[in-house]
Amino acid sequence: MVVSVRDVAAAASVSVGTVSNVLNRPAKVAPATVERVQRAIDELGFVRNDAARQLRAGRSRTIALVVLDAGNPFFAEVARGAEDRAAESGMSVLLGNSDERSEREHAYLDLFREQRVNGVLVTPVDGDLERLERLRSGGVHVILVDHEDPAGGFASVSVDDVEGGYLAVSHLLSIGRRRIAYVCGPLTFRQVADRLEGARRAVAEIPDAALEVVEMPALSVLQGRAAGETLRARPAAERPDAVFAANDLLAVGALQAFTLMGDVQVPRDIALIGYDDIDFASATVVPLSSIRQPAHLIGHTAVELLLSELDEEDGGHERTVRFRPELVVRESTAG
Repeated sequence: MVVSVRDVAAAASVSVGTVSNVLNRPAKVAPATVERVQRAIDELGFVRNDAARQLRAGRSRTIALVVLDAGNPFFAEVARGAEDRAAESGMSVLLGNSDERSEREHAYLDLFREQRVNGVLVTPVDGDLERLERLRSGGVHVILVDHEDPAGGFASVSVDDVEGGYLAVSHLLSIGRRRIAYVCGPLTFRQVADRLEGARRAVAEIPDAALEVVEMPALSVLQGRAAGETLRARPAAERPDAVFAANDLLAVGALQAFTLMGDVQVPRDIALIGYDDIDFASATVVPLSSIRQPAHLIGHTAVELLLSELDEEDGGHERTVRFRPELVVRESTAG
């Protein structure tokens, strides 16, 4: 049996309005009455329906976060940063995993709009922001995470991925590598495309350097291993002498492919660098060099941007926060 406010009011011999005041504005109620109502609540096991109350008020204490891959430790750390900052403001974070699929992202956005969340933090699967614009037009604040709006219409927090790609490939070139493969996920992902742009800029500075693109369907360990096996199967003279992976999961998969058969050694035969610097990048059989992103800070800052918009009567001012990536050198390029 569900206990209602009316049940509490009857048990405490007060009006429904008095129970509501005790729940929401206890300072307006005499202490003795508060005590009597609270005793009735405890005896009946009443639990207030915050969801219904928030819907009636047209607001909530929840934020939604939609990421490309909840299984990727990078996005897990972004979520942790968002949760930590939201908790400081008495808010909760609902997590949605788009799994790198547009239709799944759209389903989550529709769901969170129906739940009237205070705002949505989202890493879009593609560059089409029209659905996000409709969401914002409906009164839901939207912050882009690990993605930047070229038109500047949405507040965003990201890392300079062009610089990150440049750092990665410049490092490979600095250790004498000249035949570089960029193993990546779909180039429709802005992050993937930006890292490629940076890689090409670095290669363009060295006359005898070459860059090939190995595009895979997803940014996963499995796809990294498949790409690595394809490269390893080539005759030695036709293999790249370095691989820049668009994220650490791809790099881990490529490392597995290179080392399991024992015929390719990292970094002697192929130097390898990833991106994100997730926790276990340093714990692989050959510790991975990587481009570090401040994942926790990205999530924390995204919530800060949202709170700033919520505090502005006019809906907030659009802002762009872009962090600089950092090169982390380990044995996979420095052996």
